[in-house]
Amino acid sequence: MNLEFFSKFHDPYMQTPAGQGVFLAGVLLGYMAYRQAGKDGDVSQSPIFKQIQFGRMDMVNLKRLLSRVPTLLAAYREDMKYTNLMSQLSAAATKLILQSADEELGTNGNFAFAAGFLNANSYFWDIFPVNQKDAQSEDGKEEA
Repeated sequence: MNLEFFSKFHDPYMQTPAGQGVFLAGVLLGYMAYRQAGKDGDVSQSPIFKQIQFGRMDMVNLKRLLSRVPTLLAAYREDMKYTNLMSQLSAAATKLILQSADEELGTNGNFAFAAGFLNANSYFWDIFPVNQKDAQSEDGKEEA
């Protein structure tokens, strides 16, 4: 798991465990929504997307969503690729959030979450760069 890209962020919030954990949670949930929607599907129609209160998320809601990830990954294990990587990402996000002070998300947290969610596909493969080579489908097109 590669988290070196955090050093490129100039936002002080993104240098804290809370900021990094919230961002990774956004990447995780965004990537899960992308996978739920399918390759040509509309992410806004995915079940996860419909549960997220963008711009009004608080730590209680985020923890509630993260606490459901193991069950969701188990339910989608047959239909969703890379559940093992999503599980690792969930563990990293949760660990960082647990290391942070029990602060509310506020504007910074909501922005970090949305930034991770909106760019999930890109950051997911930044975090797991070696596995992107394995993401080639049989017809040679990238799955990511």
